[in-house]
Amino acid sequence: MTTAAATGTDVQQSLTGTYDIDPTHSRIGFAAKHAMVTTVRGQFTDYTADVFLDEDNPANSKVRLEIKAASVDSGNADRDKHLRTGDFFAIDEHPTLVFQSTKVEKTDDDVYTLIGDLTINGVTNPVSVDWEVSGATNDPWGNFRAGFEGKATINRRDWGLQWNVGLDKGGVLVGEKVKLEFDISAVKRAE
Repeated sequence: MTTAAATGTDVQQSLTGTYDIDPTHSRIGFAAKHAMVTTVRGQFTDYTADVFLDEDNPANSKVRLEIKAASVDSGNADRDKHLRTGDFFAIDEHPTLVFQSTKVEKTDDDVYTLIGDLTINGVTNPVSVDWEVSGATNDPWGNFRAGFEGKATINRRDWGLQWNVGLDKGGVLVGEKVKLEFDISAVKRAE
């Protein structure tokens, strides 16, 4: 992959390497329907990841992501308090959500599918996340930085997140399908 250096010249640098997620320029988010009419978005603000990418042999790549469930932020303090209870994330019994990759496949130029196990509330199910490399460059501080955008849709009931309220005219307060949204800025570790 060709990247633009801070000096404006082009350099060749492989994506292969170990990365740290830059949390100040990344978002691990979700979106779900509310009252069947609108989408509520939120994110998790406290997470760590171990990421190794192998550009030449994507099957060698691996990711482990741990998210602190208490860091859920939907922009509404009352809703966030409810999300932390046993109705949803049960943070006292299950303080972390964990994704552990099991397989990585390249599906197109700069497009990958990351397959792995997602654990929420002690329940583990397979998830497939589609990723696109959104860019790569040397930043002004001399770091090689790569951007990734990922998305997946899951059914929250598969992880035991059952709580809901019926609406007078049919439907439910909280949609079952949850879109996972990833906007990641990752910095390659020096060798």
